Amino acid sequence: MSALRFEQKFEEWMEDNISNEKNHRRREILERGLGHGTIEFLRLVWFPTVGNFDQLYPEWEVRDFNNGYRYLDLAYMPGGAKGGIEIQGFGPHARDLDVRRFKDLCWRHSLLALDGWTFLPIAYLSIKDEPQRCQQLILAFIGKFISTDVESQLPWLEAEAVRFARRLIRPITPLEFANHLRISDRHTRRILHKLVDLQIITVASGKERARSYKIK
Repeated sequence: MSALRFEQKFEEWMEDNISNEKNHRRREILERGLGHGTIEFLRLVWFPTVGNFDQLYPEWEVRDFNNGYRYLDLAYMPGGAKGGIEIQGFGPHARDLDVRRFKDLCWRHSLLALDGWTFLPIAYLSIKDEPQRCQQLILAFIGKFISTDVESQLPWLEAEAVRFARRLIRPITPLEFANHLRISDRHTRRILHKLVDLQIITVASGKERARSYKIK
């Protein structure tokens, strides 16, 4: 997708979030603009993968353990789900992390998890150096919350096999599929062959007999 299209959709998305926000704290943060790492993630990873910003909210406010406020770089909340994404810069989050800030970061992640958030930290360096790998990660992340139109048209076992494949970002063996679906190896291979024929998954390794599969 063109850079111009990204800029247009990004501006519309930000204006919509600002104009609809009644919370003055979050609105003031949004008006100051997003961080460079968050914008690069949206430009290089999210938008090329998803094509829109639906159900994605920048600088989402959450309460912390001391009844204060913290802000997630991005919150993804389709159907009331809780998915949090934070961009980790190398300097402040790793190289220069002191004991107090390290403990605070661990508390932050723990409290989000206890509050039902699926939390996804992404390194800024990975966004710049490995954007395609990050895109695969986002597909797996989104797959935890939503079903695609393709999945809704499939029988339950086939649909669950696709969801299982989407949640992982590595090739999966027939045995792993069989264990997850709790069915026989023969039945599993029939399902996998059908999904290959439908061009939903593809063989990742093996020629005469497939040894692993991945989402297409």
